[in-house]
Amino acid sequence: MTDQLFVSQRLIGREAELLQIRQILAKDEDFLLVGVPGIGRRTLIRVAAQQVGAKVLEIDCLRTTSASRFLRLLADSILEGFSTPEELVFIQQWSTQQPLVLEQSLSQRPQLVWHLSAAKEWMLFQSLLALPQSMAEWLGCRVVIVFLNFPHIRSWDRTGKWEEYLRQEIQQQSRVSYVLVSTVIESWVQQHNLHTIALAPLSDSTIQSWIVAEMADQGLEFDADSQALDLFISIVQGHTGDAIRLARRIWFDRRFYACSLPDWTTASKSELNSVINPLIEAHHVHRSALALVEDLATTFESLILLLPPSQVRVLESLALDPTDKPQSRDYIQKHQLTRGGGLQGALAGLEQKGLLYGPQYGYRVALPFLSFWLKQRLL
Repeated sequence: MTDQLFVSQRLIGREAELLQIRQILAKDEDFLLVGVPGIGRRTLIRVAAQQVGAKVLEIDCLRTTSASRFLRLLADSILEGFSTPEELVFIQQWSTQQPLVLEQSLSQRPQLVWHLSAAKEWMLFQSLLALPQSMAEWLGCRVVIVFLNFPHIRSWDRTGKWEEYLRQEIQQQSRVSYVLVSTVIESWVQQHNLHTIALAPLSDSTIQSWIVAEMADQGLEFDADSQALDLFISIVQGHTGDAIRLARRIWFDRRFYACSLPDWTTASKSELNSVINPLIEAHHVHRSALALVEDLATTFESLILLLPPSQVRVLESLALDPTDKPQSRDYIQKHQLTRGGGLQGALAGLEQKGLLYGPQYGYRVALPFLSFWLKQRLL
């Protein structure tokens, strides 16, 4: 069960943001959470919601390719959040006034089913969006609806009709808090006075204190003479998700040979620790990082193929030669980048996709293992 390894029972270095979000949710208010993928956005929301006793419904807008698909994900998230027999009875009664049916069986999960034209899908959207508010009033609880990758709704909502209605509901519903998650700050947010919380990369000291404690709990420690800890920190660059991935890989690689030992599958952690060298050296960290990016190579290659050539060129340049001034004449000439608007457009596009930090964080590649893979690929 390595998928739970190094998943801390507490947030890693997000105490201030957690307090801020908890206060917002306690007041039934809404906010925009800005951060790159894997930096801990969903974990932060879930922990805050749990602390205020709110139910969480999640809709990933990246998976929505049409209005019909959006409705399906919204309906499924409602049934995932409200799944007790009593709650399903409430939804069943509600559905009798709607152009849909709640299907329930012993072998399958409950599902809301409908067969509607595009015009009537709009009416169903309004009804579905109002349902969590009705459920919250009936249960006397709070509800948090999270729209992950929110800007992607515009890929199919060409006229902005659905997005505009969502913005209106954010202002009107009282027991439901809306959380919009994106990689950059939305321009319309200031006009609506929506709280905005931006997640910066974690500091080196925060990562260090976390990983040292986590490794010690697993019977491992970084060798002070080999700069292993410094290498770990330099690779993950404050990115929570990649730090957890690398920690798991190091743990796995340090224990891999234990599979050849008799009865290793039933050995306790203390028994395994007794036969494994507890010191993590720099070459262990490097080897585990290489193994990780090798596993991710296909994903990264597919990602690169989807990007415009100008954005690929900028990513490669910043991975090989980090700078906080990619617009400088010397840097443009050195890496043969497009001048003027072309470069600025590439930087903005990469930031919008969550692949690059903007000027506030020095224009560095936002996904550390993507940067590591690019360097290995180009050197």
